[in-house]
Amino acid sequence: MAKVLVAYASLTGNTEEIAELIAEGIRQAGGEAVLKSVTDCNADEINNYEAVLLGAYTWGDGELPDEFLDFYEEMDELDLAGFKAAAFGSGDTGYSIYCGAVDLIVEKLKERGAEIVQESLKIEYGPNAAEKDSCRNFGRQFLETCAAVS
Repeated sequence: MAKVLVAYASLTGNTEEIAELIAEGIRQAGGEAVLKSVTDCNADEINNYEAVLLGAYTWGDGELPDEFLDFYEEMDELDLAGFKAAAFGSGDTGYSIYCGAVDLIVEKLKERGAEIVQESLKIEYGPNAAEKDSCRNFGRQFLETCAAVS
């Protein structure tokens, strides 16, 4: 089965928890999920995997968090043509742009040629009990979708 990089930026632990649950879902579906903070890897590492899930919390008015910026800029050097990808993250509906960082990540992935194989997962703050299942399902569905379009 596919080897998937799950890279994320998290400040309060909410997006990290989402990433862990997604990775759990990938593993439940028989895939290999490698979980990394974007501060502990660089964008070029994406090339070591068959697919990638990128996650971030949204900062300010729909912006990427500072710790994601280097990774995001490094993506400009990548050719992700045909690469399977999706995005996830946490946000706050109290802001006019909900989970804007997730949308920025999707746009960058598309710009670099990646194939977005499923709709982004957006969670307000941290996942509640039902949303924890949604996160695991997101991981399982991502792996199954990657296998189906390979």
